[in-house]
Amino acid sequence: MDWKRFFDRLGLNGTRWQWRIMRWERNFKDLRHGRLDTSGGAPVTSTLIFLNLLFFTLMIFQGVASGQGMGVLLNPDTYLLVHAGGQYWPLVFHGQWWRCITYAFTHGGLIHIGFNMVVLYQIGPLVEAEIGPAPYLVLYTATALTATLLGLYWHPMVVVIGASGALFGLIGFAVSYYHRIGGPMAISQRNFMFRWAVYAFVFGLLIGADNAGHLGGALGGAALGLVMPLSLRRHRAVAQIFNLLGLACAVLIVISLGMLVMSWFTA
Repeated sequence: MDWKRFFDRLGLNGTRWQWRIMRWERNFKDLRHGRLDTSGGAPVTSTLIFLNLLFFTLMIFQGVASGQGMGVLLNPDTYLLVHAGGQYWPLVFHGQWWRCITYAFTHGGLIHIGFNMVVLYQIGPLVEAEIGPAPYLVLYTATALTATLLGLYWHPMVVVIGASGALFGLIGFAVSYYHRIGGPMAISQRNFMFRWAVYAFVFGLLIGADNAGHLGGALGGAALGLVMPLSLRRHRAVAQIFNLLGLACAVLIVISLGMLVMSWFTA
């Protein structure tokens, strides 16, 4: 695919994006072989934040271009949220399966994405450094799925958006994982994460947030935290499995976001 021409058509710098995609391709190859260099910080967290900001920006451009004005920056309507990738189960059952992933990159306004990205920026690097990039991406993707699956049971006809289900997955994972590690430092981190989750659940009840997704993500993360080997990098066979799963999750995210973009040109 001619990425330069594609991004030029979106009004973005096609040459810069072409280089970025080439770098991501190299990272995917390294991830597959367990060679991803984390010395530069938290590459998966940084990429997730970037993708969230990118697709939020694209949603705002689409809303403004459709004549809705800058009001979409704070309060996009339901149609725009669905158009931008929001989860809506009737559409999923009619072939748009990729919404089970893209909803986690769709946000309902500047405050919504700002809060979620601050949480991801604070929590994500800690978990990523603890377990490594590939298991971290598996954790993030899997808990985004468990979050939306509980939403199917709880409110199947509601449009769901936001990364908070996966964020609660990171928190749930940290609570159970640090509990298993033990020791004063780990227990302190476990208790901090647990208190933060309780406060967020209560706050979600007050503002009418999607606590079904929060609970689904937290339960999925906690389950993974109970079974994931401690000091994963020392278990080479298991680490290799997670490298492959991490690559599969990366491909799933890329395909899902790509199908979302394609839907904008075929609708």
